[in-house]
Amino acid sequence: MTDFLKNLNPPQRQAVTHGEGPLLILAGAGSGKTRVITYRIAYLIRVRVIPAGSILAVTFTNKAAGEMRDRVARLLNLAVGGLMGGIWISTFHSACVRILRREIGVLGFKPTFTILDEQDRSSLLKACLRELQIDEALYPPRAVGARISDWKNRLLAPAEIGEAAFGLESKAAIVYERYQHHLRTLQALDFDDLLLMAVRLFEEHPDICARYQDRFRHILVDEYQDTNHAQYRLVRALAAAHRNLCVVGDDDQSIYRFRGADLSNILSFERDYPEAAVVTLDQNYRSTQQILDAATAVVGRNTARKPKALWTARSRGERIACYAAPDERDEARYVLRAVQRHVDEGGTLSDGVVLYRTNAQSRIFEETFRGAGLPYRIVGGLKFYDRKEIKDVIAYLRLVVNPEDDLSLKRVINVPSRGIGPVTWAKLEEGGRPAVRAVADPATLASLSATTRSKIAGFAHLLASLREAVGILSPSEMLRRVLEETGYLRELETDKGIEAQMRVENLKELVTAVMEYEESASGGEEATLAGFLDQVALVTDLDQTGPDGRAVTLMTMHNAKGLEFPVVFVTGMEEGIFPHARSTDASHDLEEERRLCYVAMTRSMDKLHLTYAERRHIYGTTQWNLPSRFLDEIPEELLDRGVAEGLRLKDGGLRQSLWPPTSNLQPPSSNLDPQASDQDALLVGSRVRHPQWGVGTIRQAEGRGEDCKVVIHFRSVGMKKLAVRFAGLEAL
Repeated sequence: MTDFLKNLNPPQRQAVTHGEGPLLILAGAGSGKTRVITYRIAYLIRVRVIPAGSILAVTFTNKAAGEMRDRVARLLNLAVGGLMGGIWISTFHSACVRILRREIGVLGFKPTFTILDEQDRSSLLKACLRELQIDEALYPPRAVGARISDWKNRLLAPAEIGEAAFGLESKAAIVYERYQHHLRTLQALDFDDLLLMAVRLFEEHPDICARYQDRFRHILVDEYQDTNHAQYRLVRALAAAHRNLCVVGDDDQSIYRFRGADLSNILSFERDYPEAAVVTLDQNYRSTQQILDAATAVVGRNTARKPKALWTARSRGERIACYAAPDERDEARYVLRAVQRHVDEGGTLSDGVVLYRTNAQSRIFEETFRGAGLPYRIVGGLKFYDRKEIKDVIAYLRLVVNPEDDLSLKRVINVPSRGIGPVTWAKLEEGGRPAVRAVADPATLASLSATTRSKIAGFAHLLASLREAVGILSPSEMLRRVLEETGYLRELETDKGIEAQMRVENLKELVTAVMEYEESASGGEEATLAGFLDQVALVTDLDQTGPDGRAVTLMTMHNAKGLEFPVVFVTGMEEGIFPHARSTDASHDLEEERRLCYVAMTRSMDKLHLTYAERRHIYGTTQWNLPSRFLDEIPEELLDRGVAEGLRLKDGGLRQSLWPPTSNLQPPSSNLDPQASDQDALLVGSRVRHPQWGVGTIRQAEGRGEDCKVVIHFRSVGMKKLAVRFAGLEAL
């Protein structure tokens, strides 16, 4: 047993070897949480000789469950499929499915019930709205579905919503009842039902619950701070008889309240189980002490938490770089220069991660990195121009510019919903000709119902109205008009869900992108909608992976949970950005933002950068934001503003070249001045003159030396890709 436990520190060993009764393991960031829970499972089997089939371990993702199974198998020196087959190590939902397949008959469902995926669920919700004659524009299916999901996670049946509900909730309650009726008729459950029905099973049928209590004599729950009310009730029911419940979590890392996570579950564990043993894992194996002290200073301001202070055997490390950028573009340039310095000092691109509060903030980093040829990858999300709402609106703009664009028409003809579905589209495509022509063909439309003809006519009128404005309005004004007149933005703003609000933020960032394009088109170049779309097309066609597969990571702070990187940039640390404007009215929301800050900061192993912009362009306006209150909560002696200042670019610009940057890059043979070429001529956004096509603006660059090529937008001929050494370009 000594050999088995030799790799554990004293608190970890105490947790792993705990005897009977409830156990709360408070596992601080980077303290070896997964190691402890897997060692405890192995200890129960190997040392306590607990039958494998008596153990139930649940977590939240299939990846986490798989990793747990693999680690336990290695500790026991077993094949995963051998004795391991008796242990239930799975997600909450997978465990519920296994139980319901055997027992759901007492609840009026067949064991062969269907589990609806998200697409099926959405289709059924829309059908319910149509049956109840509820306008989808006023009550979006996504918003209604989110309300129903929240009620299910709180174990509320339709009859329990109450007459006090009004507005969206009132309509959602009506849909909820109809939706559940259809599910029962279809003998189907959605994802939330798996938990709800399992809780009903155990609470309404004590005899069945007793069987599973007798089977699972030891229950372990990972990430307990992320459990919702349904999961709490499920675990409480199963553990009631033997009370051998081990939960592992960190109240300081509870950041999923918007998904239904209930922080009180972990904070009240000792109230629920007064005899519980509590073990705090406070030794951090990831970060330096400077980082831990700063992160603890921030989260320590919260009142809803259990006191703990992380420590590490590592060195104190460097102070935390704090950079005040004039604007968001300079902030992105600072990050780029810091990455350059890290690589110059022997690090790799993959060491770095850029964290931001909302997905919309990624655009400026993407553009800056792309302009410098720096490989990057977005984890847990899509690149800015690949996001659905951006692609939808870009499709509208393309259709306005090019009336023959059938692909764009197909994408948006029913977005937002206009009742023009696949059957109508198939009729428009009959005969093999483009649907855009069929829309304007009276003969084709004659075969459709009067209602459908009216809907198509309305859509055609909308497009015609927009096209008339192309030559009158600026590109950004055109974009605003598309967002408003199509109803796209209104539908998202009506939906109060977190996802819809994020999509709205992305669309507002698109407006900012168009305005930046307009500002860059100075001098003799005219900013046109077609020019912006050309720029977007070039952006989305670029390959952003490095030759060695390494790249800087970009992700939201929420997606970073559980990960670690040598170098971390926590960006956008401004009031209204982080903490988010939606989170400053209620104390529990602000405390969750503070926990999110703690999570973001503790992703860093060696070097942490905190950045903010003094002004930020959002939705065509300039905001002057105060620095985040979280910066004020960090002791000044832990911050290093001088080192950060040293990374500011003297000229405010970046040399355009492929990664990695090279100071000895030889200027290509051209009419460009050699000295100017090395410093400014290859800057994205810099202006040059071509002997035939006149003045243009550099949009992209690739290659080096004699192989250097640039993509230039000329007012006279549009986009051209040229070899610099043959082009005869003159820097302006």
